[in-house]
Amino acid sequence: MKQYYEMLIKRKSNRKFDESLKISAEEMRMIKSELVSIKPLVSDIKVSFSIVLRSETTAKFGEYCLLMFSEKTGNYLLNTGYMLEQMDLFFTSMNIGSCWYGLSKPKDQSQNDLSYVIMIAFGKSKPQDFRTSFSEFKRKEHLEVWQGDFNVNVVDMALLAPSAVNSQPWYIESNDSLITVYRNHAIRTFIPSAKRGFFNTIDLGIFLFFLEASLAHENITYQRVLFDSTITGKDLIKIAQYQLR
Repeated sequence: MKQYYEMLIKRKSNRKFDESLKISAEEMRMIKSELVSIKPLVSDIKVSFSIVLRSETTAKFGEYCLLMFSEKTGNYLLNTGYMLEQMDLFFTSMNIGSCWYGLSKPKDQSQNDLSYVIMIAFGKSKPQDFRTSFSEFKRKEHLEVWQGDFNVNVVDMALLAPSAVNSQPWYIESNDSLITVYRNHAIRTFIPSAKRGFFNTIDLGIFLFFLEASLAHENITYQRVLFDSTITGKDLIKIAQYQLR
């Protein structure tokens, strides 16, 4: 968890890639090795991954695409965001540009009886294509999305999490012993309403990873409880609680 922390600021959604640079065989070996070690949010959801050339998808940029397949059960979308974001940050650590690509599709929509969920497009980038400071982010003011006093370093870093069209669909309440994370179902973006829950639930999985990486960096331990992320009919949908130790 802690190895990803320094990448939280550096990471940037990258849609421009240097065509003169290619992923080397050694870099691909490292990527595939990392895939084996990423941590799930929900350990009993079956998932698989595939790396394909961009030409095997409808993606418009990148050299390769990392595809994720999953059982469509329980909190599989939260799990998708949580797991794939680890690879997003790993790419950043290698100066490999990457971008969540929600509207692209691969040629094969299933793998080992698992359904395609979403992909990350990636390719070589230059060091200047990444962020270096908080000033380069466009994020909501803290009080819009986080209520309650808490470790300012955790709040600052967790709220850097990326989201579809930068919608930032999370809402957090905290005190000294408990953090409660919600998905704000009431936010309005140009994502079609029929797909908003899909993308925003993946976003919450990404946010949970940013939050946990930030807690780990501050040596704050916790016990996590997940809730049913498919509940609708409420503006604030409870996603997770962290009982702090």
